[in-house]
Parts: sequence; structure tokens; C-alpha cells
Amino acid sequence: MTPKKELLFLALGGSGEIGMNVNLYGCEGKWVMVDCGITFADPAYPGVDLILPDLSFIEERADDLLGIVLTHGHEDHIGALPYLAADLGVPLYATPFTAGLIRGKLDEEGVSDQIKLHVIDREHGQFHLGPFGFEYVPLAHSIPEGNALIIETPYGRVFHTGDWKLDEEPLLGTPSTAAELEEIGDKGVLALVCDSTNVFNEEASGSEAAVREGLDGVIAEATGRVLVTTFASNAARLQTLGQVARDTGRQICVAGRSLDRILKVARSVGYLRDFPEPIDFDAAMALPPREVLIVATGGQGEARAALGRIAFDQHPIKLDAGDLVVFSSKQIPGNEIAIGRIQNALAAKNIRMITDRQAHVHVSGHPGRPELALMYKWIRPEIILPVHGERRHMAEQARFAESLGVPRSVVQENGTMLRLAPNGPAVLGQERAGRLIVDGDVILPADGSTINERRRIAAFGQMSVAVALDASGRVKDSAVRLQGVPVEEDKDDFVAEACDAAEDAARKGGKDEDKLREAIRLAVRRKAVEWTGKKPVVDVMILRV
Repeated sequence: MTPKKELLFLALGGSGEIGMNVNLYGCEGKWVMVDCGITFADPAYPGVDLILPDLSFIEERADDLLGIVLTHGHEDHIGALPYLAADLGVPLYATPFTAGLIRGKLDEEGVSDQIKLHVIDREHGQFHLGPFGFEYVPLAHSIPEGNALIIETPYGRVFHTGDWKLDEEPLLGTPSTAAELEEIGDKGVLALVCDSTNVFNEEASGSEAAVREGLDGVIAEATGRVLVTTFASNAARLQTLGQVARDTGRQICVAGRSLDRILKVARSVGYLRDFPEPIDFDAAMALPPREVLIVATGGQGEARAALGRIAFDQHPIKLDAGDLVVFSSKQIPGNEIAIGRIQNALAAKNIRMITDRQAHVHVSGHPGRPELALMYKWIRPEIILPVHGERRHMAEQARFAESLGVPRSVVQENGTMLRLAPNGPAVLGQERAGRLIVDGDVILPADGSTINERRRIAAFGQMSVAVALDASGRVKDSAVRLQGVPVEEDKDDFVAEACDAAEDAARKGGKDEDKLREAIRLAVRRKAVEWTGKKPVVDVMILRV
């Protein structure tokens, strides 16, 4: 579809899910993309860490794509760029801190020379792309330079919030004031495209300044080493922890490459300049325990992150009985098992733990209902278009906005083509929107043959069968190898029966090699079902000797 004299909206990620945000706006034959993020794989994708959006729709229209505009530097908004941006062949636009994070990612992937990255002023920076005008509007979030976008088009203005919250005492950056946001509303806003993550929260998210008080109280009482784990990208929390280290008389140690990267980029563009100089691991372990504060990645249970390695004694940092681990982050749904595994390992060492359920050690970077209500009051959109949430979040935000006087709403999903103006909102149809996986160094369809085969093997196990036949087709020998088939102590007996089944099938199978192979496969699988109740993947090789 090519946009005509109209304003179109199409989400390719982040609508119907939390993460992997990709939003397209179309107008007068051209498209722009806002954000291009990833999500992290769950156990449904064995062996996979990262999931990318399927951008087939816009790849087929790449000649009409003008650029990618980034709201802020979280992985679910910029993480797909190193994998997908070069193929799109368009420039990127971001404010300085976000641009610094992107540049590091492009360098790591070796594609920096293939992608043009424009750095836009962090204070209401403006630029034009074809029929679109853009202006960055600073909003509070848990990372520096969280921004909304005013998108000017011939058919109306869009206020695209990105991720945001209200914070009366922000630690990094200067968010727009209520008066500035009201002024945007005074000029007229066609559509508010808005973060839905915390729409069920009856209370506002709260200020980062209050977290400092909570952490001060918890850490001041600790007599041993203290480790605080938080999202690496939460630079505001890093600022807080630097202050807490001073407040409690502790030196700070940073464990995690992503934390090192955030600190480096933040300092390069003027943030975290007063963050204490971190000590190294050896110095941290040499200090009296009550004089060290460790900041570590891994609060979501990531096995290879610093906290996971510390919990299982695979890291230079060691924790002992009586030490304290503070989870200064929200538990992301789906990570409960992974987090529980690490917490159980810490508990086995008699290490104390505190989460946001026991003390005020975390605030969200997304708006609760009171904050959403204020945004509706200030912006006064004609249409509310919820994004960045599961279907239940977006549907609830639409209901909430309408209850507070927003005239129209539309609840869409990834792939829903919407016309916002004229005569909108209107659903025009459904376009392709799916997922890709990063599997090692290869990008594949998330539900393609490779991952489906891996799921089958993970669920049922695998058997390899080799049958040797002489020139006249007589069976000379056979062998069976197993992986993940639940026979345990009876393995030798099972293998013997599987070989007998393979040989019997080979004797009766005839001369057509494909039919012979299938007969052997079915015979061996039947034997596996008889023994285990499982239907493993069976691969057959016929050898002529």
C-alpha cells in the first residue's frame, strides 16, 4: 500500500506486546519509521536470545521510506537497528545520548559505515522529512533523553509519546512543563499515540528522588557488602546509586559490560559527570564489606549477566552470608522462573534480599492512570491510539481516555493499517507483521523450519538410525544413537530393540530408497512410542556396502 493524500499508521511491533516497538507513519507516498526495537526470547524459542520485528512490509517499500526517528535509547526501541537498518538504507535521527548508544551498537556489528546517523539537539530539536515535520519534546523516563515527538503533517499533528512518566524531581534532564504540554494541546492534536504499559496502576509512578531515600534507608542498615541490581539503561538509577554510595560511606563497583557502556556514553554527552569513580573487582573485594556498594546487571535472571555469575560463584565478586542484594527494578512478566533461580541460589548462601515489595527501591518509568489523565488534559487529542502494551493494556487505555473525554479511540494490533485522517480513524486492512530471531550469527523467521525443528527436538528428543545394506539389499548391520529420549537405565535394551525394528523394516521395505527410509523411520518411532510414549524426531541414513 502506498499512502495517498492521507495520514496512515501501521505498527510492526509493540502493539499487542510490551517490547519490540516499531511504528510507521505514511503520508503522500512516503513513510517514516519511529523506533526499531527488539524483545527478548522466552523458552518458546530454545537457544535464542533476541527477537526482531519482521519489516517485510517496509522493506518492500524501502524506496519510499525517508528515515528512522528514535525516541530514546532503550533496547525495545533501538535494539534492532544493528541487524535491520543497513538493509533499509535510510538515515537515523536521534538526540545525543541515544545516538551515542546507537553508534556503539553499529560499531559492534560493523555496520557504522553503512548507516547515516543524524544527531538532533536534545532541547526541542526540529527537522523535516518529506511531508513530515518532527520536533522532540523532552519527557521524564528512566533513561536520559526520553522524548515524545510532535509529528506535523498536512492532515493533522500527532503527539507520539514514546516511553514516559511525570517526575517532579528528575535526576537527569529537564522534562517539558505542564504549561509547555498545554501549549502543544492549544495548537491542536489529531492523535495521541501513547504508552500503555502501566494503565492498570491506580497511582502515579513516583519520583526517582524518592528512590534515593528508600535505598539510603535500606543500605545504611546493612553491615556487609551490598549489591544493587537494576536495568543497565536506567541511567537515572545509576545517578541515584552514586549519591547513595556517598550518603552511606561506600565506594562503588560496577559489574556488567552494559553498565560500563551506559556510563561511558552518558559521560560523553554530559550526564553522570559527578558519578563516583568506580573501583575494580579486586579493590572491592579487598575493602571491608561495609564499605563497598556493587552495582550489577542481571536483575531479570539473565544467566550470563553479572548477578547470575556472582550467585553461582563464577565471578571475581563474591558475596557471603549476611551480605545484601537489592533488586532495584521491576520483575518483567515471564522472567519469574529465571529470577527465582538466582534468588534461590543467593538464599542458599544466606544472602539477604530486598525487592520493591519490601522497600521503596524502585519506581517505574511509565505512566500510571493519574499521569495519563493529566496528559489527556494537556494534549486534548481528537483520537487516542494506545501502543506499547499487550491487548488488555491498550484496550483499557482506550476506555480510560474515552471516560475522560477523548472523543475517539482505536485499539489496533501489529499489522493493522489505520487511516488517521481524513475521515479517521478507520481500519483499512491487515498487513504482514511478524517476528524474526537472531540465532547465533543468523537471522531467521521466528516460526520457520529451524526453530520448529528445534522445538520438536526439545519436546520429544532425537534419534539417528543408520542401516547398512549390501549390493543385493540384504541387511548387514544397524546402529541407533539417542539424544533426549527418556530411556535412562534401559538405554541398551531400547537401542537393541530399535535396531531390530530398523532391520525388520529394511528387509520388508523394497528397493525404492525413499520408501525404505520412511518405513525404517516409522518402525523406529513406533518402538520409541511403545517404550516412552514420546514421538522423537528420527533421522535415517542408508549405507550401501
